[in-house]
Amino acid sequence: MILVAVSVLGLGLFLWPFTGLGLPPATPALALVAAATLALLLVEAGQRRMDSRRLALLVTLSAVDAGMRAALVTGIGGFSPTFFGILCGGYVLGPSFGFSCGSASLLVSAVVTGGVGPWLPYQMLAAGWVGVAAGLAGRARRGARPTRWDLLWLGATGAACGIAFGACMDVWNWTFFRAAPQLGWSPGMAPLIALAHFARYYLATSLAYDGLRAAGNAAMVAAFGLPVLVGLRRVAARFTVTLEEAADGDPGTADPAPVRTRPASG
Repeated sequence: MILVAVSVLGLGLFLWPFTGLGLPPATPALALVAAATLALLLVEAGQRRMDSRRLALLVTLSAVDAGMRAALVTGIGGFSPTFFGILCGGYVLGPSFGFSCGSASLLVSAVVTGGVGPWLPYQMLAAGWVGVAAGLAGRARRGARPTRWDLLWLGATGAACGIAFGACMDVWNWTFFRAAPQLGWSPGMAPLIALAHFARYYLATSLAYDGLRAAGNAAMVAAFGLPVLVGLRRVAARFTVTLEEAADGDPGTADPAPVRTRPASG
């Protein structure tokens, strides 16, 4: 429910330019409220859903992702190695862990690289949804030893998320774009007109750039994904709650109920 609440809040942050409301560009006040609420909800999620070992793994993955982003700040086009850990962590440990990993990775890397600003809530939410998508993709393979089929499935998910992440982040840039009236946004714009303008803006300015991110995500999963997935699976097997479904009562992973026997008569 916490993940759903955060996602609904995030959708409001991304969709407000298409509502026809006469709000100022990028709505910094809304962004700050979203950031504060997201932080509180993530703390609540951590207190209720994570033991110390899962939290330690989350911190480790977030630090590694932040380090890779800091080492390649400019990226190669839209590609950034940050998404590799988010994809693998979400795929093995589930949507909730994937969302926390994505949000924390972008937050830590923003602090390290000096990228803190009103755009940060957009980045945290979009990266968190990348982890959610990876977690949902991994549900079908939960409990099985990772194989090359997992690499194909996770690589396709990573490629799609590379495009989707760029489109989400373009909402931030697009609200400031004034160079071409047929592409830009203005307060009070009708929803259908806003959608048409954004589609043209994205195709003209970002599709090729985001294509490099999509290809890079798939390439990193193909090259390094199998040993990382196997290692994360082994680490997850040592947790008190092995996988997310066990915490949710999934009969495939939860401990079986004790069997009661009746004494023999006579």
